[in-house]
Amino acid sequence: MGYSFNVGPEMEFFLFQTDEQGRPTTTTGDEAGYFDLGPLDHGESTRREICMSLEQMGFEIEASHHEVAAGQHEIDFKYADALTAADNIMTFKLAVKTLAQKNGLHATFMPKPVFGINGSGMHTNMSLFKDGKNVFADPSDKRGLSKEAYSFIAGILTHVRGMAAVTNPLVNSYKRLVPGYEAPCYLAWSASNRSALIRIPAARGMGTRVELRCPDPSCNPYLNMAVCLAAGLDGIEKGLTPPDEITENIFAMDSATRESKGIKSLPGTLREAIDCLKEDEVICGALGEHVLSQYVEGKEKEWDAYRTHVSKWEIERYIVMY
Repeated sequence: MGYSFNVGPEMEFFLFQTDEQGRPTTTTGDEAGYFDLGPLDHGESTRREICMSLEQMGFEIEASHHEVAAGQHEIDFKYADALTAADNIMTFKLAVKTLAQKNGLHATFMPKPVFGINGSGMHTNMSLFKDGKNVFADPSDKRGLSKEAYSFIAGILTHVRGMAAVTNPLVNSYKRLVPGYEAPCYLAWSASNRSALIRIPAARGMGTRVELRCPDPSCNPYLNMAVCLAAGLDGIEKGLTPPDEITENIFAMDSATRESKGIKSLPGTLREAIDCLKEDEVICGALGEHVLSQYVEGKEKEWDAYRTHVSKWEIERYIVMY
């Protein structure tokens, strides 16, 4: 179609203390919150070392800060073409884990490692370029968005339930995608609303982009970007139109209000996500027969292992009562 696809990921992760054997604990060692600095942020020195090391490797770091939850951090690096961005994510994760271990910490990209606090996401910022220009930008539109941008958004919303098993690939992923912890789980878009699944950041012109907020950092970045691109291009090819923008806080709506506005939800479990994937011909086609069959087989085995496992929560809740 003549486009080039640029992607900028926002990588969140946790830093945990380790025990005498070097195994991660569920203790973060800091009580810092969003954008806090030392002495509350006990991971600040490690995060700085990670950034400096990545810059020596050619990364252009755009942001580095403490996230909302204790022990949670975010580092953002400059966007690149999709393949380079996916390579950078893999390098980034290895560097973060290695340098954390060197400093006696454990870095994890698990989506929801601690109950009751925010999980980690990998917001995926996307734009299409042609002839050196950002095709998502249109100064004449009231939101600064082109027809292609609206259709790309519509394509993502059409296929995002089928994409979920790729963008959010773990049993644990769906414990992050619940209301109340800033993780978007409702199918809506907005130019200003952070409770929507798709947000349009404020930058316009060459910086115009579509931000998908559901992916988490446990995903395979190559497959994540492939299904995002396939969904968006399907929207452009078919000239799809997105639903009305939702500017209200979706988390504050009751189910009847969401239903009246036509706001659906992401799959609630990995099992549901697998079923949605198998029903979406566009996403199945993007993955290809070999990858799709192997991926689904692996994910179904993972779900069955989880489904049949007797957890500590079940023992504590039921063994005495029954």
